[in-house]
Amino acid sequence: MKEMSSRFSRTEMLFGKENMEKLRNARIAVFGVGGVGGYVVEALARSGVGAIDVFDDDTVSPTNLNRQIIAVTDAIGREKTELIRERATAINPEIKITEHKCFYMPYNADAFDLSKYSYIVDAIDTVTAKIELAVRAEEAGVPIISSMGTGNKIEASMLETADIYETSVCPLARVMRRELKKRGIKSLKVVYSKEKPISVHINEDAAQEKNGAERNGMPKKSIPGSTAFVPAAAGLIIAGEVVKAITWLHGEAGK
Repeated sequence: MKEMSSRFSRTEMLFGKENMEKLRNARIAVFGVGGVGGYVVEALARSGVGAIDVFDDDTVSPTNLNRQIIAVTDAIGREKTELIRERATAINPEIKITEHKCFYMPYNADAFDLSKYSYIVDAIDTVTAKIELAVRAEEAGVPIISSMGTGNKIEASMLETADIYETSVCPLARVMRRELKKRGIKSLKVVYSKEKPISVHINEDAAQEKNGAERNGMPKKSIPGSTAFVPAAAGLIIAGEVVKAITWLHGEAGK
């Protein structure tokens, strides 16, 4: 059908038919489909990736409206995995979206076979889960890219892709470096920002969100401020890295 053949024609002009087939045959796991992960799924769907597994157990809240691509007023209260599936299939009806309505944590990590994925994206905001996922991905021999902190930042242009041990400034990356080193993980590709976090004033909405997270077993030391553009930019950068890794551009980038 012409509609389907032209859907990714502009992308095919850059990557070629063979690489578009690689994308169509790829299966990507995206853990967390909020401010960063939602844009990862968006870009992967628009790039012709054939299958994406999405992991999240959250619903859209009013505080998500400022930055999450699936968050609109009519979506408040709905499950994020369901919304991201609807959005991705509206872009490409042939894509296969598998929903995992759960938070990935050390206690349930055994339930998931990571070896079946072409690439893993970590867009989780819980340190213990990020560490567990990095360790499990290495054990499974599957490439992974992890998002560091995008909260309390306003300069999207300061985002960079690097190995975790080459990062600086980012408080989350500092914790990850220490913990991964303890576990013998020698490398982890990340997207992070060198921008110093901005001090914020906790308002009533942030306090309620923190309490809600703790009730759901997702303790948070604090709720960060956020923008529409920094998490989105991080998600798009991550998606680009995944697409390049799956196609011929991976070889070029690695030289």
